[in-house]
Amino acid sequence: MTSHRKPPRASKLSTSKLSTSKLSTSKLRPAYLRASKPSRLTMTVACSTVLAAGAAAGTAVAWPGPASARPASGISDETLARAGTATQGSATGRSGRAAASQIASGPAAAERAIATYRGQQTQVRVAAARQAAQAAAARAARAAQAARAARAAQAAQQAAASSPPPAATAAPAAPPAAVAPGSAEQIAMSMLGSYGWPSSQFSCLNELWSRESGWRTTAENPSGAYGIPQALPGSKMASAGSDWQTSATTQIRWGLGYIKGQYGSPCGAWSHEEATGWY
Repeated sequence: MTSHRKPPRASKLSTSKLSTSKLSTSKLRPAYLRASKPSRLTMTVACSTVLAAGAAAGTAVAWPGPASARPASGISDETLARAGTATQGSATGRSGRAAASQIASGPAAAERAIATYRGQQTQVRVAAARQAAQAAAARAARAAQAARAARAAQAAQQAAASSPPPAATAAPAAPPAAVAPGSAEQIAMSMLGSYGWPSSQFSCLNELWSRESGWRTTAENPSGAYGIPQALPGSKMASAGSDWQTSATTQIRWGLGYIKGQYGSPCGAWSHEEATGWY
C-alpha cells in the first residue's frame, strides 16, 4: 500500500540565513577553544611557581623561548634572572625554601625577595670596603711607627757620634793604713790642701810615687830621672830649692806643682800612669 505521507517541510532557516545569523563561527567552537586569555596574575603565579620549583631543585630556571613568547607577567627579564640567581643553590636550606615560597606567593613577594638580595649584596660590599679601609689604616700606622723608630735611632746615633767620650777617671785607691809621722808620705799629705786637693787624693799620689820611686829621695833611673817624683832630669827640682837632691819636702813641692800643671790632680796623673806606664 502506497504511503501518501508528505515529505518533511524544509526548515525556514536557510543556509543564507545561517551565514548571516547572529551565531557566529566563534560560538560554534568547542568550549576548550573558547577559553579566555589567561590573566596577568595567573601567568605571574605560573612564572613564580616555575622559579620556585627550580630553586627547590637547586638550579636556576630560565624562561624558554624569546622574550615575545613569554607571558606578560609584569616582571622584567632582569627581575626573573635576579630572582632565579638569588634562590639558586640555597633551596636545600631554610633560606632557599623561604625564598621559593616568597617567589611563589606573587609578584610583590618576588620584589621583596629581590630587594632583600640587593640589600644583602650592599651590606657585603660595605663590609668589604670597611675591612679594606681598616687594613690600610693599620698598614699606615705600622709604617709611621717604623719611620719614627728609624728617626729616633738615627738621632741617637748622631748624638752619640757628636758627643765626646767621657774622660776616664780612676777611682781613688784606698788610703794607706798608717802614715809614719815625719815620713815623706806624711809631708805630702800635709801639703795637698795648699794645692786645693782633698785628702782623698793622697791615695792616688801614694800609688803613683810608690811605683815610680818607692818614696825614696835618692831613687835614680838609668834614663836620668831622679828623686821621689822622678824628675827628668833631676836638676829641674832646683827651682823648688837648692837642697833638691836630699830634701823630701823640696822634691815633693816640685812634684805636686808638676802634677797640678800637667794633670790637674794626683788621680789624673795616676790614670795616665796606668794607661801609658808613665806620667
